[in-house]
Amino acid sequence: MMGLSLPHLLIVALVVLVLFGRGRISEMMGDFGKGIKSFKQGMADEENKPATPPPAQIAPQVVTQAPAQPAPPPQATLNGETVVDTSQTVR
Repeated sequence: MMGLSLPHLLIVALVVLVLFGRGRISEMMGDFGKGIKSFKQGMADEENKPATPPPAQIAPQVVTQAPAQPAPPPQATLNGETVVDTSQTVR
């Protein structure tokens, strides 16, 4: 069985460093660390969050409407005078 020895690991590390550059590797590790920190903080926030009771059910409200008032008879004006149509009876 063939394993990676110390010289092999150094060569692989050197190739990765040449391909990506030192700045890019450190940037990726920083982003990785920030991600882990954010995850841990989110998990802690979930544990510290107080249990909220389930929302109460709201009973439907019955809206009653008052009986409609009959509309007043239509009025018209003729030369500035109000004319009432008396042919319609109001009950």
